[in-house]
Amino acid sequence: MSKPVDEVPPPAVATVDPRLLVREEGLKGYLTEFKRKLKGGELGSLPVIVALIIIWTVFQVQNSLFLSSQNMVNIGFFMAGTGMLSIGLVFVLLLGEIDLAVGSVSGLASTVFAILTVQHGVNPTLAVLLTLLTGIVIGAFHGFFFAKIGVPAFVVTLAGFLGWAGVMKYLLRSTGSLTIQDKGLLHTLGQRSFFMNQSIAGAYILATLAVAALLVGSLIEQQRRRKASVPFRPTGEIIFRTVALAVVAYVSAYVLNKSSGVPNSLVIFLAALVICDFVLRRTTYGRKIFAVGGGIEAARRAGINVAMVRISVFAISGFFAALGGLFLAAQQYTATLQAGSGNLLMLAIAAAVIGGTSLFGGRGSVWSALLGMLVIESIQMGLNLLNKDDSINDMITGAVLLAAVVVDSISRRTQRSSGRA
Repeated sequence: MSKPVDEVPPPAVATVDPRLLVREEGLKGYLTEFKRKLKGGELGSLPVIVALIIIWTVFQVQNSLFLSSQNMVNIGFFMAGTGMLSIGLVFVLLLGEIDLAVGSVSGLASTVFAILTVQHGVNPTLAVLLTLLTGIVIGAFHGFFFAKIGVPAFVVTLAGFLGWAGVMKYLLRSTGSLTIQDKGLLHTLGQRSFFMNQSIAGAYILATLAVAALLVGSLIEQQRRRKASVPFRPTGEIIFRTVALAVVAYVSAYVLNKSSGVPNSLVIFLAALVICDFVLRRTTYGRKIFAVGGGIEAARRAGINVAMVRISVFAISGFFAALGGLFLAAQQYTATLQAGSGNLLMLAIAAAVIGGTSLFGGRGSVWSALLGMLVIESIQMGLNLLNKDDSINDMITGAVLLAAVVVDSISRRTQRSSGRA
């Protein structure tokens, strides 16, 4: 009887990251990857970009002034204030929560700034810092009750929505409004303030800085990932992305320069987007936010201080609410009882959701605030050019918001069915 021969195990097959295979296949690989993402429900910013193209096309056909330089300048200027509130809300939405107090906090911030500078003669720079600190403290206050006491964020911030509006009315009870002088930071954020004092070079300098930052950052990231032996973007893709940004940046600069140039408020808004995008995508703190939004219990087991992340995120929301309040006050140089009221809260939330940030948490980007505000402000400006009633604007914006939530829900369902959620 022969002895059994020991079976020799098959050689181990090295696992290859599919992203490497995609990039090795060139254009065909990218098309395959794009189709895979669509089938898996990973739509990214595609729906809102398509919607924006449709909106711009429709309004341009209806009125040839829609894509004019002056109208583009107006869109860039007026979207910055509400866009700041939306940036803060993106952080909160990534946790799967909501902050209903940002409108009231923004109105209170403009009141605090006006009282400090007009009634008490405080240095405007110091007044700005105190105003922003007020927003941070209020946000952290909301976060504390939510994270430590266990009160639902909806309830805490709804109370804040009512309470801080009451504080603002109390502070303005004797005058009803305060006029803020057109100087200092408020002038920088105002309608008559443009980057490099309306110099035609200003817009092109900004475009060049943006393109250079993308190119240098991408090359540094490529080198870092290459040394770590992890997938990295090939040089051809980096060049393609840089050229694409250059086209968009320089065309935008050309269009804005045909009117007044780049509003300073838009420059600050874009700078805030870049900084926050870096924090969310490139720092440990940003990864903790996504982790908490993706699953609280899993985040706890990973050693993340969930309570501190939640408190800090609401503090960030309060900061941007206060900053947005200063932007909005600079549009009229007035702090009034109507500040922070109306549709401001709903528009800030709608911008984040329309731009692609999920209401269910764990997925989104601060660039959602930019894309969403472009959609909302484009609709507003287009209807103004057509002399349509504000009710039409509300109906269209509501429909776009509903469509964005439906797309998000279908996308999540598709990802779950394909095993990617």
